[in-house]
Amino acid sequence: MKDMMEKKYDVITIGSATRDIYVQSRAMQSLRDDSFHTGEGICVPSGSKVEVENLQFTTGGSAVNSAVTFAYQGLKTAIICKAGQDSRGEPIKEQLDELGVSTEHMVMDKELLTAVSIIFHSPSGERSIFVYRGASSHLRPQEVDMDLLKETKWIYVTHLGGESSALFEPILKTAKENGVKVALNPGSTQLKMGKDMIPLLKYVDVLFVNQEEAALLTGIDFKKEEEVFKKLDEWMDGIVVMTKGPDGVSVSDGKNKWDAPSLKEPKFVDRTGAGDAFGSGFITAMIKGGSIEDAIQLGSANATAVLSEWGSNIGLLLETDSPEKFGKLEIERSNL
Repeated sequence: MKDMMEKKYDVITIGSATRDIYVQSRAMQSLRDDSFHTGEGICVPSGSKVEVENLQFTTGGSAVNSAVTFAYQGLKTAIICKAGQDSRGEPIKEQLDELGVSTEHMVMDKELLTAVSIIFHSPSGERSIFVYRGASSHLRPQEVDMDLLKETKWIYVTHLGGESSALFEPILKTAKENGVKVALNPGSTQLKMGKDMIPLLKYVDVLFVNQEEAALLTGIDFKKEEEVFKKLDEWMDGIVVMTKGPDGVSVSDGKNKWDAPSLKEPKFVDRTGAGDAFGSGFITAMIKGGSIEDAIQLGSANATAVLSEWGSNIGLLLETDSPEKFGKLEIERSNL
């Protein structure tokens, strides 16, 4: 096995690639009603022509968003994902190529269409996302060269849905067999695995979940934070990162726990991509040999940066930007 310093890549991102469309209209109204599973919906008058004040076309998808962060941070990056060979997929590949991300293993399908997310924003700041999974859910095991995983120090695994979910376990096992560090930001497909997900966590070095995902995975109310971490720490030997929205983040390595508040963003535009920005920023600091405190600071600053722009990978921090661009976090460390 090659020494870590001889690897071709610092990190490979694995997951989805999408074309994102942002739609903002004053005609959209928030309506509270129990018929919506969240208790609230974004509505427009039926049968009407709705005026749109803002329309943005950007790239997105968890693998793409993460790859952009890593490239901006000066890391040797590659991506494994699938898009259509169409007018939506080509701009994604072009963006990654321009950033120096290796797209050699990005599958461009001649028949399937590129995934699309349409994000509707109401004046109140609420949003709803229409998702067409397209090609991103059809990355097949035979289309992925597992030997590529031997050429990287880290892999950053995000949501693998549909046919792509068959890659999840082989990727984790192949990485660990070859001494590759694994960061996992699981999607709904992985979280719905339930108990079948638990034995796979032993292959993971850093796990990212938000509060709701942590509760779903453990079966414990996220308000019982100590119990949630105790259970997750039992299942894995690595680091557990639980994001808590405006309440910040908590991190555990099984022996110590770190708690940090959220940074105050200079302005708020859209929260799409904030989770990807935090996770990839966190892992960037670890790849560069930083501490947990460094990782929390960089991840938080990167997430804050993306909140200020339309687009899930627009405004991300550059390597030349200070991790304290939006202020220095007061991070508390305690023993478990």
